Amino acid sequence: MALSIIHRTTYRFGGPVRLEPHRLMLRPRETPDLLLLSFDLQLTPPATVTWGHNVGGNAVATARFTTRSDDLTIESRATVDLVAPAWPDYDIAGFARTYPFAYADDDRTDLGALQRPQYADTAGHLAAWAAGFVQRPTTDTLALLQDVATGIAARITYQSRESEGTQGPLETRGRGWRSCRDLAVLFAEAVRTLGFGARLVSGYLHDPTHAGAGSADTGSTHAWVEVFLPGAGWVAFDPTNRTSGAMNLIPVAAARSIRQIAPVTGSFRSDVPVHAQMSVAVIVACA
Repeated sequence: MALSIIHRTTYRFGGPVRLEPHRLMLRPRETPDLLLLSFDLQLTPPATVTWGHNVGGNAVATARFTTRSDDLTIESRATVDLVAPAWPDYDIAGFARTYPFAYADDDRTDLGALQRPQYADTAGHLAAWAAGFVQRPTTDTLALLQDVATGIAARITYQSRESEGTQGPLETRGRGWRSCRDLAVLFAEAVRTLGFGARLVSGYLHDPTHAGAGSADTGSTHAWVEVFLPGAGWVAFDPTNRTSGAMNLIPVAAARSIRQIAPVTGSFRSDVPVHAQMSVAVIVACA
């Protein structure tokens, strides 16, 4: 399935400002399930753009501006070929098909912080809650992970949230509602307490039926989680929609923490107080 993606972020200021360097993570990640056919990045005002990769292998653009401006538009256009199957058959290593299992020494070393919870849980509430999904001494690994994703979505109501930042996992559980990024953090932290290596992923959701939570008529940015399973590699789980597999998911960046995969990060300076407004438009459609 060939898809075109347009992602436009616009900032409007109350007067001319000096734009500091901006970090942009907008280029889709190529995977066995996704081929990047084309990508273009346009900025107004013009900027000098350099490319590199961070420690997670994500493509990172740095935009440097030389002129003052009272607005900033960042627009990326991509065409991808999404070939993820609707019903993937994961070739999980024999020893990892049932839980609990132990990662090989090299995998455990490389996973490092991706296997450790990132939020304080001194009373062990999240760990105890996650352990409640383990119904038997040994259980099917994929079924357990799907149960966690399904259980979270069933118990916590989806609600779009435009404000910056992400709720902590215990806060999300306590409030009983969340955005996709809040839910992704909760899922990642829950499975980390069970010993899995997990990373947060940002990208786009393509849902032509518009039936899924977090989907919009034209497409939307989205957040989900990938769990490392020996043999199969990184397997996608979308707790917002209770799904596994990458059929409707277009990854852009993956990292240990949700704050590391924001699409646009930057700042500005002004000699007088100004008020900044931001708008985001995303269109994901068949190419």
